[in-house]
Amino acid sequence: MSKSLILLDSAEAVACCPPLTAQPLSEDQAEQVASLLKALADPVRLRLMSLVASHAGGEACVCDLNDAFDLSQPTISHHLKVLHEAGLLDREKRGVWAYYRMRPQALASLAALITATPA
Repeated sequence: MSKSLILLDSAEAVACCPPLTAQPLSEDQAEQVASLLKALADPVRLRLMSLVASHAGGEACVCDLNDAFDLSQPTISHHLKVLHEAGLLDREKRGVWAYYRMRPQALASLAALITATPA
């Protein structure tokens, strides 16, 4: 009988973790959470998350995001790819453009992980 391995992206892995104040994270959990925090730790990526989340309709085309930065389009696309691979953004191709939308539970799960529970 074969067992299938289920791989969680970083955002889904955070949802599986108890709050930091409830019990210590395992080594694997800490690595998964750290990769998510690393994705957010870059100022450009943090701004991109904010721009996408606050954009009309909650989604933004990469073509709408380029003008907010003094960076090349490939650099912006790289940062969006990092956020997408971390599980923070969903991506949908429409013609030649990619549209990004924040994953609804991604930041909520991270907030729940780092929120202290009342004593």
